Amino acid sequence: MVGPTMLDPAERALLERAFSVPRGRFVAGIPLALLVLAWSSAGADFDFAKLSDGAVNMGEFLSRLFPPDFSKFGTIVELLIETLQMAIVGTVLGGVLSLLVAFAASSNIAPRWLYYTARWTMNIIRSVPDLVFALMFVSAVGLGPFAGILAMTLGSIGSIGKIYAEAMEAVDRGPVVAMEAVGASQRQVVTYGILPQAAPNLVSYTLLLFEGNVRGATILGLVGAGGIGLELTTAMKMYDYGHLSAIIICIVTLVTAIDQGSALIRRKIT
Repeated sequence: MVGPTMLDPAERALLERAFSVPRGRFVAGIPLALLVLAWSSAGADFDFAKLSDGAVNMGEFLSRLFPPDFSKFGTIVELLIETLQMAIVGTVLGGVLSLLVAFAASSNIAPRWLYYTARWTMNIIRSVPDLVFALMFVSAVGLGPFAGILAMTLGSIGSIGKIYAEAMEAVDRGPVVAMEAVGASQRQVVTYGILPQAAPNLVSYTLLLFEGNVRGATILGLVGAGGIGLELTTAMKMYDYGHLSAIIICIVTLVTAIDQGSALIRRKIT
């Protein structure tokens, strides 16, 4: 039988310490942040003057998009539905696998060796662009939405898994410490002390993952991983600006609808 856990004095002091803003370091950090921003802007050739010089060309490009050509509206809707289906499956698979990895990547749940292993794995996955994953899976399973779903799922583990883990690490330590003090097992602490507190954030981040996957599926289609992306690329290569404009309008409509639906769900759960 596991005995009650005594609270460490240092940990008690940390829990009881009032939140304070380190104003001195914050003020001192502003010049450093501005210096880093200036250094980055110079290195990346960030130049508003160049943008203003090219505004005429940009305006000319945008003018070509009008009027939109909806003569292939049926094809666009069919491919958008495929994109949406890819996003749904990729979100479910990615969310479940990310949650499992997040347990291993949470410092308040996993042992140190497992924590670092999970964190390094997610860092590696997050370092690889989704397009590279898409090309890898296209070469493995061929062209089509299946390759795109696999790419989204693997990419989700690196990004949303980290966010899940940090949401579980950020829960209030009070209930967790109380459960440990009365001898609760690690499973009970996670089930009744951590997950209930982190659940609203986990759901919110999953909805954000879904929105991102809808946009991501559009991009993955560029390399033949299914969805509306391939049609978008074809319209651009063929200089079919009317069709391109119609595709963009339909994508914007879909993403807006999903965003509104996600916002409604978030308001209900928070």
